[in-house]
Amino acid sequence: MSKLIKSIFGATVLGIAMIGASQAADFGTAAEAEAMAKKAVAFIKANGPEKSAEEFTNGKQFKDRDLYISYVDFSGKMLAHGFNPKLVGKGLIDLKDPDGKFMVRMAIDVAKTKGHGWTENYKFKNPTTDKLQEKAMYVERTGDAYIGVGIYKN
Repeated sequence: MSKLIKSIFGATVLGIAMIGASQAADFGTAAEAEAMAKKAVAFIKANGPEKSAEEFTNGKQFKDRDLYISYVDFSGKMLAHGFNPKLVGKGLIDLKDPDGKFMVRMAIDVAKTKGHGWTENYKFKNPTTDKLQEKAMYVERTGDAYIGVGIYKN
């Protein structure tokens, strides 16, 4: 292979790798979701549930690309939602994804039985792509509620 062809090939491979890395940077990671959930629980302890719910829903410090907070009590009532404020105050215990998975019940189960951890995958609308995508949520229990931060799978 000539030097010119090797150079062009190398630049092409590097360019493709950089595009992949920039697209990956557009989406939150599992580690970032866990860190945001832990930060939100600490915020609740420091500021109380009402002020925290307001910040999670309407503030900016708990929103990062496709990462946001869901704050739900164990009856399934949405206390705060960083992507869709219209969900706040609604009872969502029976909310299912298109495949019939009870999303809120899964998260409550993780919070009640383990205290923290990941739900199984389900489908939910990604706020950055506006498409229905596979998602898993990291859950942290806080009193009789949970904080959830999900990641979308590509």
